[in-house]
Amino acid sequence: QVQLVESGGGLVQPGGSLNLSCAASGNIYVIYKMIWYRQAPGEQREWVATITSGGNTDYADYVKGRFTISKDDTKNTASLQMSSLKPEDTAVYYCNAPKIVTKSEAILVDIWGQGTQVTVSS
Repeated sequence: QVQLVESGGGLVQPGGSLNLSCAASGNIYVIYKMIWYRQAPGEQREWVATITSGGNTDYADYVKGRFTISKDDTKNTASLQMSSLKPEDTAVYYCNAPKIVTKSEAILVDIWGQGTQVTVSS
């Protein structure tokens, strides 16, 4: 069974930094891309950043220049380094893998983690 587990959330003051991590576990052969989303209370889930298997990255305009997505293929992890945090960044952050191929050649789609809470407040 393949799972995604986020960690690293917490309470931080405006202007501060946090580093979120998403660890994929299970019988994984390849993860094609990993995506971070967030959902604030009462709001729809929104896209934050994407990293492809080739290392290409893309960011939502509202985090560009402040957030950095990266990955470690040897550990099947993806990270989201967040800096210059604002109160409007407060949300539950989720990682998502649209497609994972397992070592037994099964194709898994749309895998989500359980989320990690980020609160930006003084």
